[in-house]
Amino acid sequence: MLQPAAKGPTQEECLEEICRENFWLIGDLGYYTFYALSVVAIAVLLFGVYQRFSRYAEGKEDKSVRLDDLPNRIREAVSIAGSNTKQFYQDFYAGIMHTFIFWGFLGLLIATTILAFDEQVVRRFTDSFWVGDFWLSYQFAADAVGLLFVAGVVMAMYRRYGARDERLWHKHTRKKFDGPREMLRALEDDIFIWTLFILGVGGYFLTALRIVGTGFPDFASVSFVSWALALVLEPVVSETAAQTLYPVVWWSHALLALAFVAWIPYAKPFHMISSFANVVTKDDDAHHRLHGVDPDLGPEEIGYKSIEDFSWKHLLDHDACTKCGRCTSVCPANASGRNLSPRDVILDLKQYREELEKNGQEEMPIVSKEEESVIDPESMEACMSCVACMDACPVEIEHVPQFTEMNRRLVESGQMDESIQEAMMNIFQNGNSFGDPERKRPEWTEELEFEILDAREEDVEYLWYVGDYPSYDERNQNVARALATIFEEADVSYGILYEDEQNDGNDVRRVGEEGLYEMLAEDNISAFEDAGFDKVVCTDPHSYNTFKNEYDQFGWEDTDRVYHYTQVVEDLVKDGALELDGDELDYTVTYHDPCHLGRFNDEYEAPREIVRSTGVTLDEMPRNRSNSFCCGGGGGGLWSDIEEEEKPSEERLREALNDTDSGSEVERFVVSCPMCMTMYEDGRKTGGYEEDIEITDITELLVEAIEAEETAQLAADGGEEVDRDD
Repeated sequence: MLQPAAKGPTQEECLEEICRENFWLIGDLGYYTFYALSVVAIAVLLFGVYQRFSRYAEGKEDKSVRLDDLPNRIREAVSIAGSNTKQFYQDFYAGIMHTFIFWGFLGLLIATTILAFDEQVVRRFTDSFWVGDFWLSYQFAADAVGLLFVAGVVMAMYRRYGARDERLWHKHTRKKFDGPREMLRALEDDIFIWTLFILGVGGYFLTALRIVGTGFPDFASVSFVSWALALVLEPVVSETAAQTLYPVVWWSHALLALAFVAWIPYAKPFHMISSFANVVTKDDDAHHRLHGVDPDLGPEEIGYKSIEDFSWKHLLDHDACTKCGRCTSVCPANASGRNLSPRDVILDLKQYREELEKNGQEEMPIVSKEEESVIDPESMEACMSCVACMDACPVEIEHVPQFTEMNRRLVESGQMDESIQEAMMNIFQNGNSFGDPERKRPEWTEELEFEILDAREEDVEYLWYVGDYPSYDERNQNVARALATIFEEADVSYGILYEDEQNDGNDVRRVGEEGLYEMLAEDNISAFEDAGFDKVVCTDPHSYNTFKNEYDQFGWEDTDRVYHYTQVVEDLVKDGALELDGDELDYTVTYHDPCHLGRFNDEYEAPREIVRSTGVTLDEMPRNRSNSFCCGGGGGGLWSDIEEEEKPSEERLREALNDTDSGSEVERFVVSCPMCMTMYEDGRKTGGYEEDIEITDITELLVEAIEAEETAQLAADGGEEVDRDD
């Protein structure tokens, strides 16, 4: 049973001993009432948390391993949360703001816990340590972390109400007056931030009243913020008035704090728990690896058609969302005016689930073109699967795997976009998205002055998977011939599969056509296994991604021997196989990081090393490496016919010419992906940039440098001066 004696020394005793009476002017009844309410608040908190997590247990089993090596997962999550690394990503202001709030809140929580521990445990067995130097240090530290906390909250309030950051104002924060539940949901962000502000400032005001009410004891000056506030109050609040006001302010502060504790599981504050749990259970492979479909499922069971189909992790994703809008702000589909906001999709699913729990019945499908659905199917078709949303999310929400499941539902229910469906039919019938016969796949080699080995008949070091666009698209055939020239120049042992090569299936899978993807994977694996090679080298980062990260799902064991051509060519350059001096070309270029090579697989340096080796000046795009902006071709975007305000490729070319340091002096826009080549050649025409900049693949840049070196060498051997620009 709680004892009044646990409250410790009185205020009069503390003036001599340097300490503080914890329940000054509150009395025994107030003491018991406070702790009784504290027990109730904590019970409500625990019950609410239990309810939340019990809902996740009702979700489907997740296909990723989420809880292995739990101690290390927790350790990593603590490191991520403590450092606020993800909050600093692309937004320094938000990083500082969240760091102040996080560490300020945590510091105040620790300070309160120490106080309660001293009061309810230590004082029952021995003298309190809450005196003297420890008390002075504690008060100073509490004031400091409190100031940090209030500063962070004020920064958040300025961004929300002063600067009115557009990320924070959207359909889920607009004020709705169609019922108290909807109104509270729309206002929960405002309630959350104002509650934090009032609690932070209220703590200082409460201590300031105490300082005034106890006659400004000298040692109380360690509470430097409260002391300053007390000096402001002194002219208008007498010592007697402060003593009268103190219990009122104390109870207001205490009740608000306890109400906040009880409120945590039922609204925005729950993200403090769910976000951490989401980081603990993240899948590091989710960026570049999708899971297949259970072969035992029938067509009506594939994809997410109802809320019961979501995995427990995806349900946790919905609750972990903080509405910050970082995902939407980096989404190329959203930027180009397509009907997609990754944040709104997640929050729409969460809101729908909450409404189901309230009403007890499901009234609409998750995604459908045939009837009203929770998610607009156009949103799913707009996704480019670039995973920029996942990279930007500070709480590790996995948007794209959920979008893919919804696309699978559209496919299995016969609601695929017509242009995508046409591409899928071409791939099914001919093994390529162009619909051209398989026998035409190697025709691009006929213009070469040398023959390329048939890897089906001869063992080679490099099995070169050429891909659809370098095989069939006229512009990208030049890229294929350039890479072949590089391999010949370096005397590399390489070969291709000729007409036995099939579409890699990476984007087929991402538009939701899992059955066709599985067929393509099995056909390609069969062709690989019939060939003799040491390594697979891919022209297309999309091929590289699915071969390296997903083909093992079909029993292929050589995924660790897959390379993108830039990785192979970089080694050739470093080994001197191409005999470049590094000063062959002398103009300015910029380089675009393709999503599937960079963000998906963390390869950023190999392409840049090759570019620099040619002698050009490389001027980086403002958005580069993991912050690169998608060309618009991924996730079926290359096959789609969607109305856009401005194509992602057009925006990217504008950025190259206007926002790089060199601006209009940039002569070449360098790419390392056939899909990027196609999208940017199109954007150059539709955006009116044909006279301003050229689109060049790294292979073409390198061949140009090789030819310049050979020309210079011939000139040197012949004793003639040659202008390399010629």
